[in-house]
This record gives sequence, structure tokens and C-alpha cells, in this order.
Amino acid sequence: MRTNIVHIGASELNYEIRRIADTAHEILRLTGQPIIWENIGDPVQKGEHIPAWVKEIIGRAAQDDRAYAYCPTRGLRDTREFLAQRLNARGGVQITGDDILFFNGLGDAVSKVYNLLRREARVIGPSPSYPTHSSAEAAHAGSAPITYRLLPNQGWMPDLDELRNRIKYNESIAGLMIINPDNPTGAVFPRAVIQEMVHLAREFNLFIVADEIYSNMVYDRTDYAPLSDLIEDVPALALKGISKEVPWPGSRCGWIEVYNQEKKPMFRRYVRSLLDAKMLEVCSTTLPQMVIPELFSHPEYPAWQAERNRRFRSRARRATEIMGQCPGVIVNEPGGAFYFTVVFTEDLRPTMHLRIQDSRVEGYVRHLCPPGIELDRKFAYELLGARNLCVVPLTGFMTELRGFRSTLLEADEAVFESTYRTLASAVREFIESS
Repeated sequence: MRTNIVHIGASELNYEIRRIADTAHEILRLTGQPIIWENIGDPVQKGEHIPAWVKEIIGRAAQDDRAYAYCPTRGLRDTREFLAQRLNARGGVQITGDDILFFNGLGDAVSKVYNLLRREARVIGPSPSYPTHSSAEAAHAGSAPITYRLLPNQGWMPDLDELRNRIKYNESIAGLMIINPDNPTGAVFPRAVIQEMVHLAREFNLFIVADEIYSNMVYDRTDYAPLSDLIEDVPALALKGISKEVPWPGSRCGWIEVYNQEKKPMFRRYVRSLLDAKMLEVCSTTLPQMVIPELFSHPEYPAWQAERNRRFRSRARRATEIMGQCPGVIVNEPGGAFYFTVVFTEDLRPTMHLRIQDSRVEGYVRHLCPPGIELDRKFAYELLGARNLCVVPLTGFMTELRGFRSTLLEADEAVFESTYRTLASAVREFIESS
């Protein structure tokens, strides 16, 4: 073409969670055998039933003509005021409804948060990292992500010394990103860790981006606090939503809570650009916003959410028991969200493999695994070919660690048990094969 039309950051866009599904669908076509989907965090797809009282609230709202109209660009005022009052009741940072901005899911919010930064301004994030964040941040800058390590040998806690040095010696870093509870690891960072990260942000004059989509999915809340409790005077964006918690992933309804924007004029101008960009789209979807106050205020909501957390905690313990018996891996019992991450400690070798019975599938998988491929990706492809089980290679989460992420979402306990026993047998076979 006459001029290059490709964005400088196009090569940084990568979402392995969905990409591997294309491979799984091809194997499904070749074999006709169903795939066990452990790649994506969709509770409904994995068999969770939405309570009748939730459906009744949404159903009533759908009968209201207002559910089909535009809403204000920031979002419905009553809903924003409800969320602000709910947060203020905790006694931490105080906000108003005008400090909340709704988006069409957190993917929409994440994209705007990074794309509207000055290109030279970087946000350092965790490794492993949820690829929506790492890809969007890297794409905006046209450069590889800047990361700090989460340490599998220390329960996936952040390497705070490394984080400090990365910030200190890279003046382009303007922001610090935290995912708590974490995706992909399921780690929950205690108060002292978040407080230290807040102190670093204050010391180096940074803002914080906190993805808290799983903030109400913490199994033991004794040492957990949302960022709003700990942020003090540091400017920050907290990203929240209803896709995992209600759960209603198809609602595409998320929001940003802005903390301390009045403290820094430049940060306030940046936040204004988020609103201005949303104005170009008019607004976000109205119906999900309408039902949030009634859903969160419903008398059955607290007990139902607590029961969900107990269920996920039980699955986390069982998955840890099963996978912890495998040689050559590190496993950490998740403390929140609904993900489970396994790290290979054994030195992986190209000769390691899983036996694939179907010759057509074997040929297809061999084509996907050329010399030099990341060996956890090879494991994930061969797992699909040999066991029809779809997980996400850990290298898809912006890390040099080799491993994979699965979920704790399977609603059928027998299928859940079978899935993790299948995973464990595949790990043993792969490690012992060379």
C-alpha cells in the first residue's frame, strides 16, 4: 500500500485464551469428540445455573422501556450513586457518582485506559499477566510490556524489590498495574503487599490501575482489602464489573472507579479523556446497569455469594491435592477468583510428548509444534490432541515460566474430578516421556 497502515503496536496484541480455542475447534472437527473447555473463565458455559431471583430481577427490568434507551455517558446516575455509597460505607477513600464511569465490559475499559495514555507513558504490570492488560499496554506503546515478577515459589507474591528497581530506573513508567485477586494465578495479595505498592506509587509519583473484577470472590477475607481501603492519597483507577460475580459475562458491563483525581491535575485531565472517549460512543449498555442496585441489595445475595466462594475454595483444594502429586511442577492453592495455574519446574525438553492415537490429529498437532516452539505450548496442543482437554499455556500470559492455566468452574463434581485426574496423568506422561 502507499503508506503503512499497520499500528506500531499491532504485533503486541495476543489473546491466547481465545486463540487456542481455534485449535480446539479444529480437533473437534477432526475427531467428532467433545472438547473439555478449561481455557476461558465463563461460569455459565461450565454449567453454573443463574439463581431464579437474579433472572426475575433482570426479567422485570427488561419489561421497562427505559432498558432499551440510551443512558448518560457516565452511566445511570442512580446506579453510580448506589455504587459510590456502597464503597464509601467501608470508610476508605470517598467518591461520588461522578467518579464512576461505565463501559461495555472491562475489555472496553482496559483498552481505553491504555490507549489514551501518552505513548511514552508506560504502566508496569505483573508477570504472569492477564493478556488483555499486557497486550493493550504494549500495543499503546508499540513496545514489549514492562513487568514485575510474581513468584511461584512464594505463593505468587510480587517481587517487590524487583518492582522498586524497575520503577526507579525507568522514568517512562507512569503507572503501576495490580490484579487482585489475580488472574491467572488465583493469588490474593494481603494488605501489607498492596500497602507497599501504594507507597511505591506515592514515592515515584505514579498512578495505580487495579483490576478488581474478582474482589468479591475471595475465599478468606481476613487479610484482603480492596484498593479503596488502602489507596490513601494516591490517584488510581479500580476496574470492576458483574461478569464473574453475578455471573453475567454476556452483559458486557464493567465500570471504573476513580480515586483521588482531584490530587493531580494531570491525572484529572487524563480521566477526562476517558469520559470524552466514551462520549464518542454515546454510552454503555443500559439494562445491566439498571439491575445492579437491586441485585447487590437482594437479601439472598450475601449468602449466595458466600456459598459460591465456599464451592470454589473446595475445588481449589481438590485441584491442589491432585496436581500436587505430580512430579516436576509447582502448584499453589488459589485464594480467590476461579483459576488454577501449574508451573513446570522440570527442565522441559523438545523430546517430551504425549501419545496421540488419531493419526490425522497427530499430523495436525505436529504441524502446530515446529522446532523452537515454547514447550508449554507444545504440551497444551498435545493435550488437546491426546485428551481433548483445552488449557492455556502459561507463556500466553506474558511470562517466561512454562506451565498452564485451567479453571475451577466445572459445575459437575464428577467431571471436575475426572478433568483434573486427566490433567495429572498427562503431566506425568509428558515429563516422563523423554
